[in-house]
Amino acid sequence: MATQKQSLDQQQSQIQRVKNSGLISPGKDDKEEEMSRSALALFRAKEEEIEKKKLEVRDKVCAQLGKAEEATRRLAEIREELEALTDPMRKDVSVVRKRIDTVNKELRPLGQSCQKKEREYREALEAFNEKNKEKAQLVSKLMELVSESEKLRMKKLEELSRNVELLK
Repeated sequence: MATQKQSLDQQQSQIQRVKNSGLISPGKDDKEEEMSRSALALFRAKEEEIEKKKLEVRDKVCAQLGKAEEATRRLAEIREELEALTDPMRKDVSVVRKRIDTVNKELRPLGQSCQKKEREYREALEAFNEKNKEKAQLVSKLMELVSESEKLRMKKLEELSRNVELLK
């Protein structure tokens, strides 16, 4: 912040030197001086705003650090409570493990039954597919026979028709 004030002072002294040198005309002098004052005031306002924001951010960081320290303390307390609970939890764990073993014993015959039923299903499905295939072959054979029979009957009808025409 000190360097900003120094640069501000340097700018003011440069403006004053230019005025004193006579490069700036007297009528414009007041306007330029007013402009430099407003620019200076604007610059100072921005600097104050930046400083305020900097303080706000610093406060927020401190607050976050406080929250983090509190959370760390709470986690340490929770860890201690968990370590104190290991004995009762062991009993619960052994009860759950025994229950898991019991369920596993019940699952084995069910799994075997399921596999047996799946095998039976696959066999029944294969038999069904074979019979379906056989049916399709028989249907196509029937269609061929019907088609051939129709052709033969048409030939006979044509022959009979010719014979009838010859008799006329």
